Amino acid sequence: MKRLKHLLQKYLLPSLAGRGRGVGLLLFLPLSAFSQVVFEARIDTLVLLIGEQRELTLDVTCGSKQKLKMPDLRPQQPLAPEVEVVELLGTDTTYLDDGKRMQVQQRYTLTAWDSTLVLLPPFTVEVDGKPYKSKELALKVLTVPIDTLTVDYTQYFPNKPIQNNPFSWDDWKPVLWLLFFHQLLALALLWLYSRWHENKPLIRIIRRKRKLPAHQVAMNEIERIKGERHWTEDDSKEYYTQLTDTLRNYIHERFGFNAMEMTSAEIIERLLQEQDETALNELRQLFQTADLVKFAKWKTLTGENDANLVSAIDFINQTKQEVDPNQPEEEVIIPEEVKQIKARSLTMKIIMGVSAVVACVLAVYALYLVIDLIR
Repeated sequence: MKRLKHLLQKYLLPSLAGRGRGVGLLLFLPLSAFSQVVFEARIDTLVLLIGEQRELTLDVTCGSKQKLKMPDLRPQQPLAPEVEVVELLGTDTTYLDDGKRMQVQQRYTLTAWDSTLVLLPPFTVEVDGKPYKSKELALKVLTVPIDTLTVDYTQYFPNKPIQNNPFSWDDWKPVLWLLFFHQLLALALLWLYSRWHENKPLIRIIRRKRKLPAHQVAMNEIERIKGERHWTEDDSKEYYTQLTDTLRNYIHERFGFNAMEMTSAEIIERLLQEQDETALNELRQLFQTADLVKFAKWKTLTGENDANLVSAIDFINQTKQEVDPNQPEEEVIIPEEVKQIKARSLTMKIIMGVSAVVACVLAVYALYLVIDLIR
């Protein structure tokens, strides 16, 4: 490069100086043309009616390696009184001279709302940090001729700013109902799972039967004790334990006090408040014999055991209370068979699967509605 510069200065420039300055300018003109910046602003027409729209074009030509910064014109930005930008239509870039230069065009839509002659200020671009301004543009805005007899002039209004939609519960009602049913379905699914996990039926099959009276329950138990003929002297303690427990349960149901937690003497003393002492002599003798057998290892004979059993029966028959025909029936659960349990388990699994799918669909649809509302 230094040698080329030396040759130009030694041979070419003196010869050019001899022939005149014009030839030198012609040689260096292309070099300066590549660095020249051309900026132009134009409007497709300079006359418009109030409310009409026109296209503004900003055209910049510069070197492709240069850094270009276009004007920042935004929608609803006023350019002059009653003249504003409606929207940016687009930006086009074209490369010229084998990519050495570029042409950038930005197009905007303008509108005006007052009938007057508007002078738009120059637009400014920056190329490599250096500002370049366009020429001023004049825009003539004319009043719309309105025939109040045939034309509805109220249809002409300026652009309004973007407004947020007011909040309304009516828009959210479908979402809230979906979430409500989703929660109900989720609770039902949890309940079904707990019933299935505990191997319990969805619906208990029950039947009602009348509750047996206290004296009948006691007589059935005594018949069971009497039917076991294998009692021996060594089994006297077990025999009297079952017999007295049966009497204590009967007294609790018949007279309403907790005989199971009372001693034999306390039971007799409490019964004396409602029964004759003569009627309780045999019962007192039975309880005394039972206490001796259970606590003092008293040995009894078979005949003595039968006599005490008869005493217990006589006491029950003397103090029994007739059944009230208006007494409510008792609920009794019917046990299910193994096949019914397996079928029930399969049914519950199917119901839980369907419920889970429906719950997921409701949740996804509710989420879709929420996203659509908040957009």
